[in-house]
Order: sequence, then C-alpha cells, then structure tokens
Amino acid sequence: MHRKPPIILDRRPIEQSRFLRAEQIDLEFSNGERRTHERLRTSGFGAVIMVPMLDEDTVLLVREYATGIESYELGLSKGRLDRDETVEQGANRELKEEIGYGARSLKILATLSMSPTYMSAMTHVVLAQDLYPERLQGDEPEELEVVPWKLSELNLLLKEPEVSEGRSIAALFIAREYLAGRYAP
Repeated sequence: MHRKPPIILDRRPIEQSRFLRAEQIDLEFSNGERRTHERLRTSGFGAVIMVPMLDEDTVLLVREYATGIESYELGLSKGRLDRDETVEQGANRELKEEIGYGARSLKILATLSMSPTYMSAMTHVVLAQDLYPERLQGDEPEELEVVPWKLSELNLLLKEPEVSEGRSIAALFIAREYLAGRYAP
C-alpha cells in the first residue's frame, strides 16, 4: 500500500523543539587545539526500537511517513520513553500503539547512537517475542501499515527503496545474529 505523502504547508527554522535542543560546547583537546562544537541534545528519557517476532522467522515492520526525508519508510517500530518508564515498559507500550501487539518476552540486545558526532540520542534495541494482540491508542497521525517480513530474507529487504533508516537495519542484523546464537549481549 503506497500512500500519498502529506502536503508540506510551511517551513521555518526553530531554536528549540519539544524533542531537541542545540548547544555549543567549547573543547580543548590533549594537543592543545580548541574547537567549538555544536550538538543536538534530546530532551527525553531515551528511545526504543523493537524487533517484534511474530514467529521464529517473521518480523513485523511498519510503514510510516518520515518527515526528515519526506517519504514513507519501511522499518521497525520505535518511540521515546516516557518519564518513570523502563526500557521494557516503553517497548511494550510502543508495540501496542504502533503494531497492535504486546510481547510476553522482551530482551534488550544493544544500545545504538545516532550520529554521535553531533547528537546525544541513544536508542535501546529490544527483541520482542511471544506476541499477543493488544492495541493502545498512540500519537501517530495516521494508522501505520504493518508489514510481515522474513528475517531469513533480510538481504532482500535491503533492496527495498523504502528501507534506509540505519537504526532499523542495524537492529534487524543484531536480532538475527542473536537469534542464530552468534551474538550475546
């Protein structure tokens, strides 16, 4: 299913948002060189990206609009953690909101950074297994399309034009290696 992308009504620069703050950091390196770097700091409590396994080989992906690249992207469910929420609680909540499933088994496999040279954001990779149907109301502007994909065909997923988000690709490889017994967190 291919939806028509939303219409962009306006663009304007901002100094702060609900999620990110820009800051300058003055540094002096061990060789005496000084530089001022800029970075984006998150204002949240971290983030999660889930690898929801419907069965031993089927992962549930979602197709959602990605404003940054102005197109629909096929990848994993993800979201920000709420205050006083563990990684596992946040992962389970996001699963219920985005794909309509909860998980009886949740395992943190890794923590990934995004563009660590200029961003402070960290995302926990969570393997979700033993899924059961349950839906919570989320904050998405439109219902996300859930797309089952065989983890054994990950090589074919990489050829899909809608697949470019690095965290999703990395999380899928991490989960595949963990499930095959070749990686232990």
